[in-house]
Amino acid sequence: MPFSVTWHNLLEPLESLPPDATFRTPLSDRPFRIDELQEHRIIITYRDDTETTPLSREQFETLYDRVTDATAGFDLDRLPAAAEPYATLLSVHPRFVIDTDANRLTETDDPAATPLVDAPIPPIDDEGDDDDDRSEPDVPVYNDALLLIDALERTDPTDLSGVETATLVDLYTLCSDVQRNADDLRQEIRRVLLDRLAHDQPIAGQFGSVQRTRRRNRSLKDDDEVIAAFEAAGIDRERLQGVDADKVDDALDVTDVSEEDVYEIDERDYVRKADVDDDTKASRLQGLKDQLAAADGDDTDELRGEIEALEERIDELTSFKPGQAFHGDDTAGDAE
Repeated sequence: MPFSVTWHNLLEPLESLPPDATFRTPLSDRPFRIDELQEHRIIITYRDDTETTPLSREQFETLYDRVTDATAGFDLDRLPAAAEPYATLLSVHPRFVIDTDANRLTETDDPAATPLVDAPIPPIDDEGDDDDDRSEPDVPVYNDALLLIDALERTDPTDLSGVETATLVDLYTLCSDVQRNADDLRQEIRRVLLDRLAHDQPIAGQFGSVQRTRRRNRSLKDDDEVIAAFEAAGIDRERLQGVDADKVDDALDVTDVSEEDVYEIDERDYVRKADVDDDTKASRLQGLKDQLAAADGDDTDELRGEIEALEERIDELTSFKPGQAFHGDDTAGDAE
């Protein structure tokens, strides 16, 4: 996993902490607070000092590499005193934990609250979205996407040569359905976006940006209409016999005839994808995984129940039932 994903999943819970949250270094137990979170560094102030101390993203990445490379965790005794805050803040990330008894910073699949922060750490969230308010959207692409995800989880798409033909047919069908229904939804989204976008002013979302642009299509009018327009401008009919676009464009260059006189012009505004933020997408995906890993108790049981119900629904939708199961022997025979 690229460190950029871990970095953004660290900044998110730190941003959600109250401004008076107090942190403590793991070895010297020196309290400090965060003054500012920036894209490439975190600025802190020790309680016993008036000067700010910047902590660079590059140093966080160095510590991250050492922790993930260590089989039994990183020994905090190896940290210089000035680097202790890096360990404290990295432990706020749900995949890293500090064992204060063993003085080790380790990577874990079992998120736990860090004992070095005097404030409750909220789970990673996406702009305050409440998972309890989620409901199944009534759009075809949603069901197709769930079926495709399930099929991909049951198959190795990186080695299609070893996949059974029937499974390939299912994957191809689902990919086609997702593409078609996603495009239908995209067209509807585009229609709404066009009312909100100005020309050449990209608008950014979380995962990318779009901008409004214009597509211009031309088609020649009826030959007689084109010839008549140029004859009125002094161009001989013979020069335009067998009208084609190249001859017409050449004639437009040397006359005052306008494009509108000889072309049917269709101009339409549309939304063009301007950029994709792959790091943010990867960060959000990892955040969802971290939330799932942090779930426990009734929430986990409820989630498992929903997954089992979804799997049953997928089996119903994908299982093959012969016509006899629906119509009986006589109807099935008529179909043949």
